[in-house]
Amino acid sequence: MRKALRWLLALVVLIGTVGTAGTATAAPPEATAGDIKDRLLSIPGMSLIEEKPYTGYRFFVLNYTQPVDHRHPAKGTFQQRITLLHKDVSRPTVFYTGGYGVSTSPGRREPTQIVDGNQVSMEYRFFTPSRPAPADWSKLDIWQAASDQHRVFTALKPLYTKNWISTGGSKGGMTATYYERFYPRDMDGVVAYVAPNDVVNKEDSAYDRFFARVGTKECRDRLGAVQREALVRRAPLEKRYAAEAAAAGYTFTTIGSLDRAYEAVVLDYVWGFWQYSTLADCATIPANARTATDEEIWNSVDTISGFSFYTDQGLEPYTPYYYQAGTQLGAPTIHFPHIEKKYVRYGYQPPRNFVPRSIPMTFQPWAMRDVDTWVRHNARQMLFVYGENDPWGAEPFRLGAGARDSYVFTAPGMNHGANVAGLVPAQKALATARILDWAGVAPAAVQENPAVARPLAAFDATLDRRDVEREPMLRP
Repeated sequence: MRKALRWLLALVVLIGTVGTAGTATAAPPEATAGDIKDRLLSIPGMSLIEEKPYTGYRFFVLNYTQPVDHRHPAKGTFQQRITLLHKDVSRPTVFYTGGYGVSTSPGRREPTQIVDGNQVSMEYRFFTPSRPAPADWSKLDIWQAASDQHRVFTALKPLYTKNWISTGGSKGGMTATYYERFYPRDMDGVVAYVAPNDVVNKEDSAYDRFFARVGTKECRDRLGAVQREALVRRAPLEKRYAAEAAAAGYTFTTIGSLDRAYEAVVLDYVWGFWQYSTLADCATIPANARTATDEEIWNSVDTISGFSFYTDQGLEPYTPYYYQAGTQLGAPTIHFPHIEKKYVRYGYQPPRNFVPRSIPMTFQPWAMRDVDTWVRHNARQMLFVYGENDPWGAEPFRLGAGARDSYVFTAPGMNHGANVAGLVPAQKALATARILDWAGVAPAAVQENPAVARPLAAFDATLDRRDVEREPMLRP
């Protein structure tokens, strides 16, 4: 269906700009010819923040006017930040979101390198500066965000008429999936990396099973011992925490107390290690936690979890994520059988504890069930990539009998930075071939034999981002 509509989209595409009545307007004639910057800025609602040079591309940082509420577009707008890595309008386009803010430096995601295309990157609504003022938090949900993407795509499709692939990692992978669920005719393919799928928020036993078997017993024992020791030595280490917080001006109003923040950081320690590290990094963990110094315990926890994360200052930039986790996305809860109950006062705290009480929150248990059901029965040209040692993959997306030309692959030994390049050779070639085909740029040799599929663009160490993007715990 999406391919059948491509000719129509090339001829008549509504530019979703907001006027006094919130109606869309047709692409102006000047949007069809001339310098790409002029063509971009001829789109109603599009404005330039800056252009930065990069060899072989043009890179634009832009603002696009979006309605606060897509159901009632006349009730106010906000400026949403997007970036464009422009190669050529004759190439396919990759639509990327990380689900958080957007980088204003040129960067190319793996599918963009594979298809040698353009890349549009979008900042998720309510992450500053893409936040309405005043902020009506009830308008932060997965449908509103998907509608943001739909309007950006609709605005740019007349310029970039070739195939489009959406992608994202972690919360960005979730975002790409939700976009496909609500607007399944926009994209020609979806590549979702390490996307958690918390269908039933209160059922998290999959995470406990994951931590019972991940890596090696020696590594699990080392991590568990340091985590336990950090709670056993709570008094002296919290004294240091208080001193460092006072020196840095950190406060703890949102979470409630320094004690709550301390425990949250410590309980994130094991999760944070597996999310961002590899089995080889176990060598950096104190071998004997009981004989380790306070300094060694503090440094290990601070390096992996970070004692600044649950301060007001650390939480504030991520309020939109925790709001969504507590209203639609869900959040994991795990247990700590290696630590005596007397040392754990709060356990894994819910997202509500990380959002200011002035912001109301009500959980919607149907939201993730709807997406999960849709993916199982309706996935078309979707690829999900997970890392074997990534905790967020404990509850993955799965495909049902109704899925077509869709795949779920797991990269052995990889963490939250899992990608197509890390898959076993047969899956790597198949995934690359399918991405090329969805983008409409698969060479004849690849169409005949997917095993020979390779990225069309050479790897650029500066431009291509392969390392996991480290976000404060516990965030996908």
